[in-house]
Amino acid sequence: MSRRSSLIKLIFLSVLIAVGFLNIILSCALFDNWLPILVVVIFLIASLPNSIAKCATSSYDSNFLGDFDDDGVVGNPVVEFCHFLTGLLVVSGTCLPMALYHCHLITGYSFALSLTGGFLIYLSIVLFSVGFKDEENDDYDF
Repeated sequence: MSRRSSLIKLIFLSVLIAVGFLNIILSCALFDNWLPILVVVIFLIASLPNSIAKCATSSYDSNFLGDFDDDGVVGNPVVEFCHFLTGLLVVSGTCLPMALYHCHLITGYSFALSLTGGFLIYLSIVLFSVGFKDEENDDYDF
């Protein structure tokens, strides 16, 4: 990866996360209700179980505590639980503004801004982890 392309990726991701935070802050400040700021916390925590799952798969043998499927593929319960937690947190981050809007604690504009801001924050975190993944190149000439 060239240095210029990684710099462009980093600038794009920083702009994306800044727009996400701007949406969340505007949803709170414009309507004088700071409850949607909890969406930021949930979407920031949502990426942690995936990173834990990545570390768990590389740290020990995949046959430990794993059951073989019919195809011979090993299912790692730690990885599956971490994926479950990620899904739970993403759904919670999506449903929190919906629940706040349903209970008339936030307005419709605040709901829309906090929902799009949360998705932009989570999207930028996911794109960062995918875009800067370490790839092993075994370019041996012999």
